[in-house]
Order: sequence, then structure tokens, then C-alpha cells
Amino acid sequence: MDRTVSTIVIVALILLLVGLMALGWRRRAGRQRDIGVPQPVPTTIGEASIRLPVLYVATTRADAPLDRVAVHGLGFRARGEISVHPEGVVLALDGREPLLMPRTDVRGAGRATWTIDRVVEEGGLVLLAWRLGTADVDTYLRVTDAREGEAVRELLAALVALAPGIPHDAPTATPPTEERHPS
Repeated sequence: MDRTVSTIVIVALILLLVGLMALGWRRRAGRQRDIGVPQPVPTTIGEASIRLPVLYVATTRADAPLDRVAVHGLGFRARGEISVHPEGVVLALDGREPLLMPRTDVRGAGRATWTIDRVVEEGGLVLLAWRLGTADVDTYLRVTDAREGEAVRELLAALVALAPGIPHDAPTATPPTEERHPS
């Protein structure tokens, strides 16, 4: 009988924890109602200047690098593809509708070393700063192309060609070290 009671208590605790996690995620999404809906990719879009496989790591608010965006399918990691077109940047993540970051909403691009739950070698992430509705956000990607270093340089060059006025490869692409939290 003791084993049955222990099992019921453990299962109840696990269900409680899962429920609290789901509630927390829903509350986070509720706090992010001000973040606009990503634009779908138009059916008539220009030819891509570059197309690369990526691992989508995270999107955070630009002014809060530890605040993961949880709305509009941006809350979870995924494999996908990034492509740069005359109209803007297309991010096509596995299992989700592709989204367009219009050229006018791209605020900057560069390299980063860490984001909310990922630390890599120096400059191992591509940071794409853009505007989603009225919110400034930063999207972090890991290029998975076999020629990674060269591919990242080509992607950054394509982004600068897309919007020549955007800052790129700025030292501020990685959040300041004083904001880092030990794991």
C-alpha cells in the first residue's frame, strides 16, 4: 500500500509542476501581447541572394536579452532555413509557417556568443535585430552549413546589402558581460 501512495504523490507532484510550467508560459505569452504578428511570406517574392540552413535558437526583446519571446511560434528552438530577398529576410522554421522580416524592419545584424540559454564559441551565433510590430526584437541563429565561417560572412554581407544603413558586426551584438548569469 505504501508504494501505491508514494506513486500517487509523485505523479500528483509531476502533474502540478507541469501545470505550473504551462501556466507560466501562458502568462509570459500574455505579457507579450504588444509584440506584433510576423508577416507571412508573399507568394511573389524576389529571388534569394543567399539561402542557408540554420538552427533557430531564440528571439528576445532587444532591451531584455533574457526575455524570450514566446508568441507567434518563436518560443521554441527549431531547424530551418534563412534566406535574404529584395523584400526582406525569410525565416522558414520546420513545422511553422515561414515569416518575413521586411527590409524596412531590419535594424541590424552581427555576431553573438550567447543568448538566453545558449553559449557558443566567440561569434558562433548570428544576431538579427528587427522590428516585430512595434517591438524591437533580436533573433539568434546558428548557421549549420558545412562551411560555417564563410557562410556566416556571406549571410552578414547579404544582410548589409539588403539594408546598407544597418549596423553590422558591432561589438554590442553580444549582450554585455555584466548581464550574464551563471548556469
